[in-house]
Amino acid sequence: MTRHVVVVSAGLGVPSSTRLLADRLAAATEASLAALGESVATRIVELRPLAHPLADHLLTGFPAGDLVEAVAAIRRADAVIAVTPVFSASYSGLFKSFFDVLEPGTLAGTPVLLAATAGTARHSLALEHALRPLFAYHRALTVPTAVFAASEDFGSAADGRLADRVARAAGELADLVAGRPLGPEDPDPDGLDDLDEPEPFETLLGR
Repeated sequence: MTRHVVVVSAGLGVPSSTRLLADRLAAATEASLAALGESVATRIVELRPLAHPLADHLLTGFPAGDLVEAVAAIRRADAVIAVTPVFSASYSGLFKSFFDVLEPGTLAGTPVLLAATAGTARHSLALEHALRPLFAYHRALTVPTAVFAASEDFGSAADGRLADRVARAAGELADLVAGRPLGPEDPDPDGLDDLDEPEPFETLLGR
């Protein structure tokens, strides 16, 4: 059976350093899992195109369109790589909104690799004081090594140190995933069965 790895990237630019870091982490994780004899399927969830569906979901309580598939992918993931830009010394609002709409327990026990990008290394502590508490709330199993990349970490002498951190974090994630039993394949991979017969809006208003 195949291990499903979902990479959540909250970058706002096109291209973005957040997506660049996400891709590097995904590739390193795939390589580490392959070295352990695991088959891997990786899915990238870009949050930028989901901004409007996320806002609608927060207002109505109902996911729609590509957001349904993204949430379903997280639900059946064997591992998650979560990457956010740092704004005001914390994760972005778009990143937080996505994890806010997940049902309680969705990430419970799921191995998660945390990563962030920013213009300066002074924001690196956001991984520990913002991201780890968020995923502790979701009862996720975060890997010991989190990866932070400032602008100067790309395309410079520091890139080697970044590559070392990426490889170490990916190896830790792969070890957690490989040590877990394989679960059954999701019979509803699109997460649409529960939406076939939604409760009428008039009934909801009458409560």
